Amino acid sequence: MAKLEIHQFPCLADNYGFLIHDADADVTACIDTPEVEPIRAALRRKGWKLTHILNTHWHPDHAGGNVALRDETGCQIIGPANEQDKIPSLERSVGEGDVVEFGPHRAVVLDVPGHTAGHIAYWFEDDGVAFVGDTLFALGCGRLFEGTPAQMWTSLGKLMKLPTETRVYCAHEYTQANARFALTVDPNNAELVARAKEIDDKRAAGEPTVPTTIGLELRTNPFLRAEAASLQETLRMVGRDPVEVFAETRKRKDSF
Repeated sequence: MAKLEIHQFPCLADNYGFLIHDADADVTACIDTPEVEPIRAALRRKGWKLTHILNTHWHPDHAGGNVALRDETGCQIIGPANEQDKIPSLERSVGEGDVVEFGPHRAVVLDVPGHTAGHIAYWFEDDGVAFVGDTLFALGCGRLFEGTPAQMWTSLGKLMKLPTETRVYCAHEYTQANARFALTVDPNNAELVARAKEIDDKRAAGEPTVPTTIGLELRTNPFLRAEAASLQETLRMVGRDPVEVFAETRKRKDSF
């Protein structure tokens, strides 16, 4: 089986676009459509023809380019069943446990609501990658625009159970700001302190901080560490239910 090629590029102010490609099957997908012209340019640079769009959720910076790209290429648009009325030109609706075939590659769909009510993620198990939209960020998670803390904690729990080496492609370059917040709630986490310095160095050099890995996030992302004693101690919530700890962490980030 040919390797799944992944091409990452900036869109809008802080989004990332992702093209995935299999050379043998001659298929190319865009994970979400944040901005049409950078996607067109990336396709031209790579010499790839767009065959699929895989939407994670309905927000305009994730589905806003659907119609233009579909009209230009005839690509198939796949997205969350629970947001099918909000996503332009959605052709195939998918949800928890569904499989998206992409040439010889298979993406398992995970329902991960919280940021939006129908948000999904695509886990390419054999390729060791997951495209998580705005559910999980490097050192962060999405705001709860349409869901509850309990929903989001459950959604993050699904991602936390993926193999630790899974590479996580999140949709925004928020990591430096997330690190500054993370240090306020988990200041005694030595790996987090070291990671924050590495992130500052990367951003100063104009380098991306995405992708990350599940393992790295489990060790340093405060939104995945609601059960960690060090985080609970800082929040003065020792022994409290993880959903409550997560909710307090999200509340603090919202006003940080």
